[in-house]
Amino acid sequence: MTSIERTAYPRFKRLITAHELHLFFSPTRDELQWAADATDGDEHLLALLLMLKSYQRMGCFPALEDVPDQVVEFVRRQVELPEGTLPLYRAERTAKHHRGLVRKKVGVKYDQGEARRIAERSIHKEAAAKNRPADLINIALEKVVEAGLELPGFSTFDKMASKIRTEVNASIREGIHDRMSPVQRAGLLRLLEERDSDGTTLFNRLKKPAKGPTWSHFKNLAKRLDWLDELGDTSVWMDSVATGKITDFAGEADAADASELRDYAPIKQIALIACLVHKARMRVRDDLATMFTKRVATKIKRAKEELEAIRLAEREIVEALIGNYRTVLKNIDDGGPAHQAVQKAAAITAEVREALEGLDDEAPVDEVAQRLGGKVSPRRPWRWPRPCWCRPVGSAPSPRRSRISVGSTSSTSRSRRSPPTMATSGRCCCTGRSAGTAR
Repeated sequence: MTSIERTAYPRFKRLITAHELHLFFSPTRDELQWAADATDGDEHLLALLLMLKSYQRMGCFPALEDVPDQVVEFVRRQVELPEGTLPLYRAERTAKHHRGLVRKKVGVKYDQGEARRIAERSIHKEAAAKNRPADLINIALEKVVEAGLELPGFSTFDKMASKIRTEVNASIREGIHDRMSPVQRAGLLRLLEERDSDGTTLFNRLKKPAKGPTWSHFKNLAKRLDWLDELGDTSVWMDSVATGKITDFAGEADAADASELRDYAPIKQIALIACLVHKARMRVRDDLATMFTKRVATKIKRAKEELEAIRLAEREIVEALIGNYRTVLKNIDDGGPAHQAVQKAAAITAEVREALEGLDDEAPVDEVAQRLGGKVSPRRPWRWPRPCWCRPVGSAPSPRRSRISVGSTSSTSRSRRSPPTMATSGRCCCTGRSAGTAR
């Protein structure tokens, strides 16, 4: 039997507040006068008023013994009846007459047959999609109230919902069974007998949840989907079956183990397993998509971390290059070391060219040494010093090499054989070698 607390069937609360008592159970003057005219004693007066206020609040007649003492005492004090007055009927005929008076006063029609037919039609219609008896009872209550009829007893709704739900579920299970081939039915029954690698039945494999998002688990889940697809096309089996029914049947199968399902009737057994297989296929597909998404998200996160590491490394290189470039810029500023070295080299070159002006390749060493102020040793064979151009990185290109003219004669071939005179006094600012010495 369905618990009345799980339904919307009207009933008294366990705790009624003072506000609710005054709002719903206070008789008006007209109601008190009406009840006094219809009764001949305090007990019947109190009973009639309780029936009236209870019906106005709940839409049905509760048994007088079910009315809370809190409500009885409140109504008794409102109509100023003697202390200890109880609502009693000495004859059932009087109670029936009073119920008729209340229906006439409220304006409700009493037709239990019509109320049952309305409830039965609504339950039968909704039972194809809903499986919980409480939901079916609530729908039937709503339809009867909309029709303006008095509600039958709760037990009537409960028995009706249980009976119709059983009939509808049996019809749905038969439809699932008939849409399957004999081979498919045998395959589902084998799930209760055959064992998996871990020793459990294959039926338990349908209940296993997905594991962590690793590639090995992803591959195993893909294999499980292939295995489920081999059992049959469950979308054909569940044709015209409401999603709520499939979920309820699958939940019933999931809550049972293989030994319990073996005790079910064959049609119910196969239908429940088929619903569980259908839900398992849906769940595995969802798990595959979720797992793939998580794996891709992991790859993206790792790629972002590597990209950030590369960016930081490139940033360090750029900062180092900027620092080097800053150093170079400092050295080539006007008045800086590099600029002074270039000016010094240019001055020495001009001095040497001026000193050796007019000499040819056959000039004696002594004369060269004399012109250079003894900066070239006469004891060694004469060689023209190797030119040296001091140019820092980033400065303008060095000037083109000068060709040595002997007298008025100047030739390209001669200048190639004899390098330009670039002897310096002291040491070269680049190599540190003594100017005018042979390499």
